[in-house]
Amino acid sequence: MGPTAGRRETAARPLANGRVATRLPAQDLHRARAFYAEKLGLEPAEERPGGLLYRCAEGTFALFASTGAPSGTHTQMGWDVDDIDATVADLRSRGVEFEDVNLPGHTVDGITTVSGNYPSTGTGERAVWFRDSEGNMLGIGQAVR
Repeated sequence: MGPTAGRRETAARPLANGRVATRLPAQDLHRARAFYAEKLGLEPAEERPGGLLYRCAEGTFALFASTGAPSGTHTQMGWDVDDIDATVADLRSRGVEFEDVNLPGHTVDGITTVSGNYPSTGTGERAVWFRDSEGNMLGIGQAVR
């Protein structure tokens, strides 16, 4: 293998070395900012006309002003957490309302256990879903090990 082989492989797959960052539409940035602060305890790390950038432990997401509306029919962004029970309890105390889901598995106290989901991190996942103020479907999951 020659000295340029590694560079060609990276050049052929530039996204493999990229960083993933989610973008979520918001029809009302002021309303969205209030929701993320009051309900989720998150404050933007950066603010620009037309957008808010949030940083979490691993990764970023942005809310951007949009006249379009999300479909709300699928998960648009999710968090992996170490203790889903404590996370759900905290968010419920802030007024977050979780979605009723119809998935294979079993649901206890609103948390659904899905076997085989994300097998690289465990044997399944415990998960919940909710919508933000803009209708974006967001998820929270904890691997079952």
